[in-house]
Amino acid sequence: MSQSPALSILFPGQGSQEPNMGRDLAEADSAAMNLWKKAESISGIDLRGIYWDGDEAEMANTRNLQPALTVVNVALWMHIAGKTAPQCAAGHSLGEFSALAAAEALSVDAVLETVSLRGRLMAEADPDGNGTMAAVLKMALADVEAVVQESAEAVGEMIRVANYNTPGQFVLSGTRAAIADAAERVKARKGRAVPLAVSGAFHSPLMNEAAKELEGHMAGLSWNKPKFPVYCNVSGTAVADAASLKDIMPRQMTSSVMWIDTICNQYVAGIRRFVEVGPKGVLGKMLGQILKPVAQGDDWSCSSVGNLAAAAAHLADQ
Repeated sequence: MSQSPALSILFPGQGSQEPNMGRDLAEADSAAMNLWKKAESISGIDLRGIYWDGDEAEMANTRNLQPALTVVNVALWMHIAGKTAPQCAAGHSLGEFSALAAAEALSVDAVLETVSLRGRLMAEADPDGNGTMAAVLKMALADVEAVVQESAEAVGEMIRVANYNTPGQFVLSGTRAAIADAAERVKARKGRAVPLAVSGAFHSPLMNEAAKELEGHMAGLSWNKPKFPVYCNVSGTAVADAASLKDIMPRQMTSSVMWIDTICNQYVAGIRRFVEVGPKGVLGKMLGQILKPVAQGDDWSCSSVGNLAAAAAHLADQ
């Protein structure tokens, strides 16, 4: 009997929300429904009302989105966990907290408390709307980094690469003036800059004050040795002990998301099967671009568990 390929579980973050997400599982599984109720109690937000009956503006609000998407990710994981044995996990930005819950580095309650606070802090971090973000497409990293340096020097304000998503997709974070300047420079280089509907310059030093409060909260949590390593956004490398996770996670809100490194390092470590647990399948669509420079042809696979039917198919395949 051949051995199954080494498996990584991936959890999506902001941008993967969709109407009615998690509803089919919650209506079929009381444990999933109870998770929604727990998150609503912790956050003080009518999450089911927003995501099952609400509008897209409310669904995109990071205060609402962070606990809601975490519930969906974690509920789907709980549904398949008994027959799924990953060698590691990772999550994109917000999704990293779902990975911590899956690895049992933090309890589910602690994760829901943390992402509810994180969502509120990020929503309130920039009341004057000084910061923003933009995705940059169709440009190589060297050109993106050149644009960032030129805009920082020209405007004299903060700008940085916040997300290294794929070799052809990066996200800039900074002040509105710096991002606007960068967008013009991207256009001049035949790239494309797409403004993002966010409430601040996430994953940048403009989140420092919010990050301090979150750090205080996280310092008081009970951290456990993860059941399997979690590849962290800050470094893109595997973290396998409680003390290191406790040290690195508070830096996540102000650090760049090193997603290309996160995926490539898993491949180099022997991972050949990826399962994205969460709605939309955004991360799975990025894998081909990320792995093309390092993979040995098509020696890897990816599947998505984004709803109850996909979870049932995954379990049947195990």
